[in-house]
Amino acid sequence: MDKLKVGIIFGGRSEEHPISTKSAQEVARNLDTEKYEPYYVGITKDGAWKLCDGPDAEWENGKCRAAALSPDSTVHGLLVRQQGQEGYETIPLDVVLPVLHGTCGEDGAMQGLLELSGIPYAGCDVQSSALCMDKSLAYTVAASAGIATPVFWTAAADQNIDPEQLTYPVFVKPARSGSSFGVSKVSRAEELQSAVETARQYDAKVLIEEAVVGSEIGCAILGNEPDLMAGEVDRIALSHGFFRIHQEESPETGSDNSTAIVPADIPAESRLLVQETAMAVYRALGCSGLARVDMFLKDDGAVVLNEVNTFPGMTSYSRYPRMMAAAGVPLGQVLDRILSLALTRKSR
Repeated sequence: MDKLKVGIIFGGRSEEHPISTKSAQEVARNLDTEKYEPYYVGITKDGAWKLCDGPDAEWENGKCRAAALSPDSTVHGLLVRQQGQEGYETIPLDVVLPVLHGTCGEDGAMQGLLELSGIPYAGCDVQSSALCMDKSLAYTVAASAGIATPVFWTAAADQNIDPEQLTYPVFVKPARSGSSFGVSKVSRAEELQSAVETARQYDAKVLIEEAVVGSEIGCAILGNEPDLMAGEVDRIALSHGFFRIHQEESPETGSDNSTAIVPADIPAESRLLVQETAMAVYRALGCSGLARVDMFLKDDGAVVLNEVNTFPGMTSYSRYPRMMAAAGVPLGQVLDRILSLALTRKSR
């Protein structure tokens, strides 16, 4: 049986470029090469696409060829510059795995290109990717489905928020960004403007939300309706400050001030509620393939949505693969499942 040709796209122009590369390295270590033939396409921080041998740390300096994903659905693959010759070679692809995080990766932009290409792809579609990336829109849709969310406000690029109307502390975030980039905790009114300016370094639209008192909890979801699987729940244990991820000084930790406890040390009934809420969020936002749903577990047992990652980190220390492994599904099986689901996705 011929191997399935898988385009694995990684890197990207967002601030999460190095995290994406680490995720792709872990994918490379766990992909079943007896079943799949991988083609690694790295996107540089400047936006150049390169077909390379693999996602190692020095991939940009290796033997790469300029490449592009054709938006022409009759091509159904990559256009790759031929070495020392004019023109392009066509490499057909059966499926694409977009191992991209943040802007132009999880926000529907890449998914839109893949829709134009006609190539099946793993993970959430254009609409759910865009919806989940914008935290304020995700809150609005989730709340309409009866899911608790923080009290929040938004500020567009030319809009200011009256600091006196807020109840402190609040968190100020880029509305459409990943990890913890640009996030500040604000305890006093006079700190608000500086926090908004920090968030606007990553997105013109800023989200301000009241702090939720409780534990930070996550749940990995795998599959498509009606066959969804919830992984183990994790809990973020903080040493100080608020949870910050992927801005570590020490490589391979993910966070300098937290540890993810898997399985979470919470009551069984709370674990079940978190899993049920995560699946409800996944359904309400139209997710498919996989996602990690982050929530708060309050002292009274209530669960409040925090955010949804439509292609969560897959690094050696990332939360999603750890939660799935704790539920008995190693990363290799996760990859096989989401690629298999991609091949059954109905085309437009």
